[in-house]
Order: sequence, then C-alpha cells, then structure tokens
Amino acid sequence: MIRVVIADDHHLVRQGLRALLESNPEVKVIGEAATGFEAVEQAEKLTPDVIVMDLSMPRLDGVQAAARILELNAPIQIVIVSMHADTAVIHNLVRRGVKGYLLKDALADELMLAIRSAAAGKLYLSPTISESVMNMLVNPQRNEDGAATNPLTEREQEVLQLVAEGHTSSAIAQILSISVKTVEKHRANIMTKLDAADLATLIRVAIKRGYIFLDT
Repeated sequence: MIRVVIADDHHLVRQGLRALLESNPEVKVIGEAATGFEAVEQAEKLTPDVIVMDLSMPRLDGVQAAARILELNAPIQIVIVSMHADTAVIHNLVRRGVKGYLLKDALADELMLAIRSAAAGKLYLSPTISESVMNMLVNPQRNEDGAATNPLTEREQEVLQLVAEGHTSSAIAQILSISVKTVEKHRANIMTKLDAADLATLIRVAIKRGYIFLDT
C-alpha cells in the first residue's frame, strides 16, 4: 500500500485527486494540505510514502516546500503535478531529489505510474518534458540561470512569496511571527538582490526566474 498526501491550494483539485487515487487499491490517501507550509507539516507528522504536490501554493510554493521536505531525511518521495513546464525549474527540482514531475493535462494512468515509480525510488517525468530535462541532467553546465542560483535566503523566499500573494508587511509579520521592521528589512534585501526598483518589477523578475509560482 502506497501512503499518499495530496497538496494543492484548490479544494476541488484535492477532491478530484483523492477520488482518483482512492479508486486504486494500491493507494491510501492519508492527508491533504492547502499550502506549502501545511505540506511540510503533513510530511513531518504523517511520513507518507509519496506527496503529490502543486507548485503554485500560498505561504510556501512547491519548490520551497519540496526543499524543506527533502531536508527531513525521511523516506518521503515527491511528485509534482503542475501547469508550469519551465525546464530549468524542473531540472532543479529533480537535482534536489524530486522523483516525479507531471503536467496537469496528464492522464490518470500517468499519475499512477509516477506515484509507483516514486514509491520505488525511481524518477518519472512527463514525456513532453523528459528529454529536455534529461539533457540538462547529463549536461548540467547548460543550466546557468534561474532556479539553480536563487540568491535569496529561506526567510527571504518566504517573504517574497507572501508579498507576491498581496500581503502587507504587517500581515507578513503576523504570519511569520516576526516584527514589521524585520519584514521591511527582508523586503529591502529582496529588492536589492533581484535588482528591482518597484513591486511590479520584483514580481515579474521573481516569476521569470522561477523563484515564485502564482496561478494565472
């Protein structure tokens, strides 16, 4: 039996994935998460075999959540299901240890194949993206931009995500249990590191480089 946690910020998507997976006797869905932060909590609490996770989630996006889950050094595999097909981002995730990446238009059978492969410690990528990512894995020097060279600290990444979601500095301070002054310092550091003069530029650069993922 493969024990699975589903992480997606859309309730209907989680319901659909749960219904799909629970129709297969090989799988037991043991938890759900609506944010990246909750996904990390569920990983720590439940230690599932596989987490099926979106990239575009609040509080922590899928990249940040995956990094924290993989740092737990627990026998947990991650399968990303996303509409984003940026090769550099996928390469970075695979390089870190993510075992599956599917596009959201994948067939149900493909999702089960990815989950089985991940549970066995094997890599599965959607056929439409696998060749380009494999080329990057074989020739890592080609991956010279974006996701592999994120200059932000873990806390700055959290603040950036919350800023992109439209939270004020006061709200961010409450969410992260830090002072408004500290939030403002992080925001200033982020603006400097990403060479952004205003919020619109900051968000555009962060999305382009794959530092944040927002639903469109």
